[in-house]
Amino acid sequence: MNGLRRRFSAYTWEPITVGRSGAGVYRLDGRESLYLKVAEVNAHPDSGFDLVAETARGLWLAEQGLPVAEILDHAADAAGAWLLTRAVPGRTAADPWPADRRDAVVDALADMARTLHELPVADCPFDRSLAVTVPNARHAVAAGLVDLDDVDDERRGRTAAQLLDELTATVPDDEDLVVGHGDYCPPNVLLDPDTLDVLALIDLGRLGRTDRHADPALAMRSLLDPDNPQFTPEHATRFLTRYAPDGDLDPKRIAFHCLLDEFC
Repeated sequence: MNGLRRRFSAYTWEPITVGRSGAGVYRLDGRESLYLKVAEVNAHPDSGFDLVAETARGLWLAEQGLPVAEILDHAADAAGAWLLTRAVPGRTAADPWPADRRDAVVDALADMARTLHELPVADCPFDRSLAVTVPNARHAVAAGLVDLDDVDDERRGRTAAQLLDELTATVPDDEDLVVGHGDYCPPNVLLDPDTLDVLALIDLGRLGRTDRHADPALAMRSLLDPDNPQFTPEHATRFLTRYAPDGDLDPKRIAFHCLLDEFC
């Protein structure tokens, strides 16, 4: 970190405290605006805690032509990693929006999820299928890495072992694989405040081949979060209808992927 402080000493550093990645995030303002993420090696096996994984996914997704924050530099060693990106103008979908624009914000979220999921899944080198994520959940429980203070309200008071038992009992028999974001929620989608075009997908450490229910599950859960009261159950329903107009998403799989996220 000291070396980075010296390298960017001409910039003002503003810590960003929103987010749960475990990384230190700073906005650097100088001749241009940048974002710097710094993280030590994390014991959690989930790729969302790994800046090396996030860097590789960001570079790959940019090659596919989807909007991401431009990666300017990155490095890693045995102690940890850092990632430098150019700041993207715009606002997250979770920022306050006028009431008459919220439907359009939700539509933009749903449309981008569909665009992402239309990428050729066979071309994606990152595996986030159940063969990876369920063993990761088991490892997190065994290592005491599940944050029981940050589970959904309906699961409060339960142990990590109890959650794992429920997960194991509800694992789907198969998967409809797509290229998924892995943490698809309003704070991770940057929008043009005028056009509502998606300017960037961020926090890409969990991007990979995953069931198509995973991203809608987390998006709808976020839209229902009381911490962001501008969105309502009607907005969650709107997202679901816009994303899957044929109504072919399975509510049980939506619930499973919300549960699976508790172990990340």
